[in-house]
Amino acid sequence: MNNPSGNTPDFWGDKQGDGNALMDYVQSMSPETVSQLSRPVSKDVMQAMEHNIIGLLGGLPAQHFDISVTTSREHLGRLLASAMMSGYFLKGAEQRLAFEESLVSADSDLDSE
Repeated sequence: MNNPSGNTPDFWGDKQGDGNALMDYVQSMSPETVSQLSRPVSKDVMQAMEHNIIGLLGGLPAQHFDISVTTSREHLGRLLASAMMSGYFLKGAEQRLAFEESLVSADSDLDSE
């Protein structure tokens, strides 16, 4: 996406239902695709995402506080975009780690022959 101004793209539009490209994209995905993309492979990624979202929203323990979060559509959209980007980053890091571990395993298998 070419964005020479450096401004954040306005996925939500000024009017409800107009120009909502991100929502249209998410709704166009099959349930299987959404499920596959939403499910982390490891507990480590799940914990990292949990800590990230808690950090974004605030970390007060729910058992001691009656917590409610109020925001605008624009800020909620930015939070969603941030969480999605973090998820993509963590998924890529997880895949790279698995690939490196498989290379080390393959290398040690060759050395033992």
